[in-house]
Amino acid sequence: MVDRDGYLDIRSRSASVFDLDARLPDQVFREDAGDSLFCEFDAVLTQEFWPALCAMARWHGDDRIELLVLEPGLDEFYLPECRTYPAMSLSVDAGVDDYWEKIGFTSDDDFAESIAISAKAIAVIGPSGRWGCWGERDPEVAIFRGFPDVATRDEWRERFGPFLEVSGALESYLLLAFGRQTVPDAYAATLTANYGRPNGRRP
Repeated sequence: MVDRDGYLDIRSRSASVFDLDARLPDQVFREDAGDSLFCEFDAVLTQEFWPALCAMARWHGDDRIELLVLEPGLDEFYLPECRTYPAMSLSVDAGVDDYWEKIGFTSDDDFAESIAISAKAIAVIGPSGRWGCWGERDPEVAIFRGFPDVATRDEWRERFGPFLEVSGALESYLLLAFGRQTVPDAYAATLTANYGRPNGRRP
């Protein structure tokens, strides 16, 4: 984990990519970074997902990946309960075990305090600010933007998936999260408006 200065630096860089106070289905990305792909929230916080994040970082020349926990809050949970700052910065040359060491747990003693278990909203970026992943545990989704081109996006999707576009996410991940046969119309409309394919571009 990082110290106070490191936490504030990561938070500042994350705020240049995301509106840290926004939540889904509203727009969380500050700028249009192209197409959006969705996956399950918990998938991002596993060892196996680290190579997918590294691939995104390397597209844009980033040598590190930074993860910031937005919920629960620093003063609400992490400082009083864990005495830690909920953020990490890790080299793209690190391995899956290094990633898990930062976010995971090794025993029952640190289970509840680990990012993998405690985080309810996260922002993942590289120093370039040209890509990002936003995740929320409540709707159980993570959203990715920052694909250099369609071919690169499709190769990444095939290699590291499954990933879905917004229509697919509404019919699967979000349907399960809402525990009902349909996602509320207003939620679905707002999510589609913010994360659907712009200008009718092809899949």
